[in-house]
Amino acid sequence: MSDWQVVPLGAEHTHGLAECHIACWREAYQDLVPAHVLDAFDVERRAAAWERTRIEHPERTVVAVSDGTVIGFASCGPALHESAVAPRELGALYVRAHWYGRGVARDLMETVLPGDTDISLWVFEENPRARAFYTKYGFVLDGGRRVEAFTPAIEVRMVRRA
Repeated sequence: MSDWQVVPLGAEHTHGLAECHIACWREAYQDLVPAHVLDAFDVERRAAAWERTRIEHPERTVVAVSDGTVIGFASCGPALHESAVAPRELGALYVRAHWYGRGVARDLMETVLPGDTDISLWVFEENPRARAFYTKYGFVLDGGRRVEAFTPAIEVRMVRRA
């Protein structure tokens, strides 16, 4: 039995999700994202954005919760870009560093990934840990590259075919 459960994003989670989201970025990307970008994240603004997402797309995001605290989350939905190579896109998958290696990310992936359709995601090129994780779930690099929206870092696209 795990110390967490994966549940749909509810109103009671949006503030904790915002805290988790910002903490995950700071933990995972301190060497990839400029410090001023990481320092500028605001919990209240991020919580408001997650609340809008929860209302507009209630089926898209799930959270991993342990003792009432959001420890990770995943968001998956229709691909949003004109140049999409798959009908669905994994838009986010984050777990707090303290919970790495315990199966939280696995549970989040198994909850949000559709088994019957192609799906894509974008990941930092210089993030071998994340790329290796996605490879375990059948994702492969397809040659897509772009500059990440908040930083000068390069992202690469990975795709999993149904």
